[in-house]
Amino acid sequence: MIKSIVKKGEYFDSVSLMIVGKDITLMDNVIDATVVMATQENKSILKTAGLYLDEFEKYDDTDLLIVIKSDFEDKFEEIFENVNNLLIEIRNKKDDQGSFTPKSLEGAIKIQPDSNLALISIAGRFAGDEAMKALKKGLNVMLFSDNVSLETEIELKQYALANDLLMMGPDCGTAIINGVPLAFSNAVNRGDIGIIAASGTGLQEVSSIISEEGFGISQAIGTGGRDIKEAVGGLMFISSLEALKDDDETKVIVLVSKPPHPTVLNKINAKLNEISKPVVSIFLGADADMVEESGAIAAKTLEEAALLACAISDNLDTSKVAEFLEERRLSYGAIAEKEVKKISSGRKYIRGLFSGGTLCDEAQIILKKDINNIFSNRSGDEKFALADSWTSKEHTLVDLGEDEFTVGRLHPMMDFDLRNKRIIQEAKDKETAIILFDLVLGYGAHADPINEILPIIKEAQEIASNISFICSVTGTEQDPQNRSKIIKVLEENGVIVMPSNAAAAEIVNLITKEIK
Repeated sequence: MIKSIVKKGEYFDSVSLMIVGKDITLMDNVIDATVVMATQENKSILKTAGLYLDEFEKYDDTDLLIVIKSDFEDKFEEIFENVNNLLIEIRNKKDDQGSFTPKSLEGAIKIQPDSNLALISIAGRFAGDEAMKALKKGLNVMLFSDNVSLETEIELKQYALANDLLMMGPDCGTAIINGVPLAFSNAVNRGDIGIIAASGTGLQEVSSIISEEGFGISQAIGTGGRDIKEAVGGLMFISSLEALKDDDETKVIVLVSKPPHPTVLNKINAKLNEISKPVVSIFLGADADMVEESGAIAAKTLEEAALLACAISDNLDTSKVAEFLEERRLSYGAIAEKEVKKISSGRKYIRGLFSGGTLCDEAQIILKKDINNIFSNRSGDEKFALADSWTSKEHTLVDLGEDEFTVGRLHPMMDFDLRNKRIIQEAKDKETAIILFDLVLGYGAHADPINEILPIIKEAQEIASNISFICSVTGTEQDPQNRSKIIKVLEENGVIVMPSNAAAAEIVNLITKEIK
């Protein structure tokens, strides 16, 4: 049986709801449960999870839905009472340290008058105003919030440029400024490689690989994904290029994004022609000729961009990078052959479940070299756009960090609930052959990813022992979660862990071509 109570006008933040939701599922007599704000996106999730009730349609995103599934009708009253106590407890919880937390930008500046950067993460409809307040107080801004209007973004960036300030975002998830990691970022070495990225997970993948290779980052500046679109015109991308050009600590520059709009690319190329420092670019899916006319070295994957930057930093022959990657790709044959034998007849489709949007894009680009029918909620081709992002179709790669999944919820790097449910859903599909996924470590990401995902992988393996799990882990040894420990546990439990997202996609490609 499924029953619910609704608390009208009671707002709780996503972190609080995640904590309460996990506690509820551990209660006696609870089969499944969820506590969410009544956004349209969350209602769609409830439908997919089999927890939706028709009465929810009359509620909106200011109302709290508490939904319980149980076999014991006489236990619902007790369960709901316990849930209510949890909500009261988390709302009244005091800071254990007894420190004062300011409730406004002005209050924060009074406590830390020497601060020169504000990181803003609040609901998008309020975020633009707060960002402008910060800029007008002379603060550089990292705007983590999404759902900020395009007009507001342009206004903020134009003001920042006019006042010699950095305006990263909106929807900027990653940056490392003067060695300080901001939002989703990794514990990387300091060094002489500077990164400018209109992609958060792209920046994380490149910076982590560089650090794991023994090199380091001078600055890693995020711009937000829309910065390279025609309307914004690359305002912050080009301003960041100017900053790294003048930065004595930066010897090599790496550019990371989807292909910029042609007018923006022309501006970027014009700026690159003024820079004498070596530049490596990874504009995922772009024609190399688009960039190389400016003198930049075009990489095909995020990993190749990182390795090229390391080679240049070390004064090595960059042609050796492509040779190394090709030799390594050829060595995957034996692993692929073993996985093909494991996959049973009738199972033929890839199901990619990503927490990183750029990693999802990169995997699509690599797989499309040999596979045409790949559906996605990030497809650039209308023909292969998923009609329903909650349900896979043939080969499917889904970015679970898209707005449709995150409005009113935590990002999947922090909250594994949606992906865990989707893994089980895909394992039950008799046509699923491969589950491809990423794990992104670092600050801001889930502190204990193994204990979140491993029980789900084991459950999925019990449902379907004849499917292949393939994964990449973005992160470093210095990250709080420790990359090598994560990889060791995954491999001990039957997951094929590849050295990069690109490598994971390459081996999936090899396996898929051999499945009969």
